[in-house]
Amino acid sequence: QVQLVESGGGLVQAGGSLRLSCAASGRTLSSYAMGWFRQAPGKEREFVTAIHWSGVNTYYADSVKGRFTISRDNAKNTVYLQMNSLKPEDTAVYYCATSQVWSSRDYTSRGEIYDYWGQGTQVTVSS
Repeated sequence: QVQLVESGGGLVQAGGSLRLSCAASGRTLSSYAMGWFRQAPGKEREFVTAIHWSGVNTYYADSVKGRFTISRDNAKNTVYLQMNSLKPEDTAVYYCATSQVWSSRDYTSRGEIYDYWGQGTQVTVSS
């Protein structure tokens, strides 16, 4: 049974930072790509970022590029999302997910290629 557990969410003022973690059990993450997605109230889920199983290649949504950084520690079976210069529009529930597929940015950003998902962690950015 694969479980992904996100943590690190919370309330922060605009311009602040948060670091999300996604810890996995039941699956060794080193063989899988990892992605972060988010869903704001009343909006569709959207891709945020993804990282190749090697940790070398990454993709980012244009809205977070230069502010967010994804990283992974395969020894700890954990993926991180460092979020800096947060904006109110970053407010959402953030989910991590695993994928056996790595391809172009457009393809890797599709939620349907991810097979396991965490329960999500709330990030709220106040203005």
